Amino acid sequence: MKIPNRLQPLVDDGLIDAVLQRLKSGKEADVYTVLCGDNIQCAKVYKEASQRSFKQAVQYQEGRKVRNTRNARAMQKGSKFGRKQQEEVWHTAEVDALFRLANAGVRVPQPHMCLDGVLLMELVTDAEGAVAPRLSDVTLSEENAVADFDAMIRNIVRMLCAGIVHGDLSEFNVLLDAQGPVIIDLPQAVDAAANNHAESMFERDVNNITAYYGQFAPQLLKTRYAKEIWMLYEDGKLTPETPLTGLFVEELHDVDMDSLMDEIITAEDEYYERQRAAKERDDE
Repeated sequence: MKIPNRLQPLVDDGLIDAVLQRLKSGKEADVYTVLCGDNIQCAKVYKEASQRSFKQAVQYQEGRKVRNTRNARAMQKGSKFGRKQQEEVWHTAEVDALFRLANAGVRVPQPHMCLDGVLLMELVTDAEGAVAPRLSDVTLSEENAVADFDAMIRNIVRMLCAGIVHGDLSEFNVLLDAQGPVIIDLPQAVDAAANNHAESMFERDVNNITAYYGQFAPQLLKTRYAKEIWMLYEDGKLTPETPLTGLFVEELHDVDMDSLMDEIITAEDEYYERQRAAKERDDE
């Protein structure tokens, strides 16, 4: 096939020997299979900000650290240089997350390098060596759905223990190889401890996965892993091996309405007394 412009420099430098085919065109990147020596790898070519339908929303950027203060100021000002630096942060966020998660035992594609907006990484394949399908494109038996759901929950726990929340996890961002689910697409990943939106993103991620597998195993829809896992995380009790139940009971407290009304009335009386005293001082 014709070599895309963004991949041509890598071909010229000998990092890629041939471009085989385009796998998909997504909201943030185009993905190709490429030949690197004797190995077939995956090349993710990030789209320019103006071409992406997935916006770099503020809630995803919150908590991301930029070591160079000059770059940080430029990004805040939105200058041309700042926008370029912001693009690089967007690209390297996925590379950093992939390395951290792979080291933590999370099933993600093994990254190799990121250069000029192109990420080279492992090509995930099925048992026959073909490109692994997305989870959204497969039909599962109830037994397989339960087993894969358990594997996904355990991977999500490992992610959180590594300090990362995917932020956009669904059946469209998971591949299914011979060993089970593999999590992909992490440029919007957020720092669980530094991002104020991390909890709500985490709950959405888990609920999306639960809803998908629940199509094949309806009993999974009754689980409440998101709240259980996050509570353990906040309490400092979450480890990759922490036993989970899928249960969570909200703490409900009875409200003493009589005492509450007494406090409101007392506060009102104190307010009007201060108003009266202030008026008397003004009249003197």
